[in-house]
Amino acid sequence: MQNIDVTAQRSLLTKKKKLSPIWKYRYLYLLGLPGIVYFIVFKYAPMYGLVIVFQDYSPFLGVAKSDWVGLANFTRLLKDPDFWRLLRNSFAISSLSILIAFPAPIILSLIINEVRHQAYKRVIQTIIYLPHFLSWVIVFSLSYIFLSSEIGFVNRIIVYFGGESHSFLQDSSYFYPIVIMQELWKDIGWGTIIYLAAIAGVNPSLYEAAKMDGAGRFKQMLHITFPSIMPTVVVLFILKMGSMLDVNFEQLILLQNPAINHLAEVFDTYVYKTGIQNPTDISYSTTVGIFKSIVALFFVLGANYIVRKRGHEGLW
Repeated sequence: MQNIDVTAQRSLLTKKKKLSPIWKYRYLYLLGLPGIVYFIVFKYAPMYGLVIVFQDYSPFLGVAKSDWVGLANFTRLLKDPDFWRLLRNSFAISSLSILIAFPAPIILSLIINEVRHQAYKRVIQTIIYLPHFLSWVIVFSLSYIFLSSEIGFVNRIIVYFGGESHSFLQDSSYFYPIVIMQELWKDIGWGTIIYLAAIAGVNPSLYEAAKMDGAGRFKQMLHITFPSIMPTVVVLFILKMGSMLDVNFEQLILLQNPAINHLAEVFDTYVYKTGIQNPTDISYSTTVGIFKSIVALFFVLGANYIVRKRGHEGLW
């Protein structure tokens, strides 16, 4: 009987030890409760609906009564004649974004950090932030004003100097440069916010020590600033790899035209055309989304593994 009491007391003490951190930080948990509820209600609970990828889902029958088809939707996706084209286009645009658009805010942040005149620095930051708040419709309209063959500002300059007008928006050889330039112009300023915040956290004594050793501004940036923000760069890179098949839907749907659709058609626009415009294919369009998520998971795991092998701290 005494042994049973001792065991019960030990069990009670163990439970108290486990719950004590929660009770100790109860106000922090309470503060985070709205966010926790949000993710449960809007992120995790709807995952029940993913079962429709294994069904021939009908909105009129619902999830419970729709016919079960197993992996038929995945088989249909992999056998779709457009599958490899969609995969190639998505990878091409995402790869260019990682190679060009991802490092651009890092470089710009390092440059802005070297500006010593604070008023001038704030003006620059404000100017480069503003395009982020413009819709892609406005961005495309500006692109049309500059590049269209009828009223394009660029074509008017070309014609003025004796050249011939060119349809940049209908020429497939200009498609990728236009996509990347639009992304850079719209989001490069917004991307600098995180990096400038990371730079602000660098210990000033490191710069003072470097100055005493005779290091100039460029060497300080190269050997102190950049290595100090490397953990932030690594985390954002891993997260970026998780969106390898995610390209900006609004941007590409606006750029699409018959002359460049063979390059501009990606999974996001394909889902819109098969799932939204054709409501009978909801299960199939959901399958496309699940496929993208599976690929993204492998890229995140792979990127995290490589980063840790290189000696950096990954996401886990």
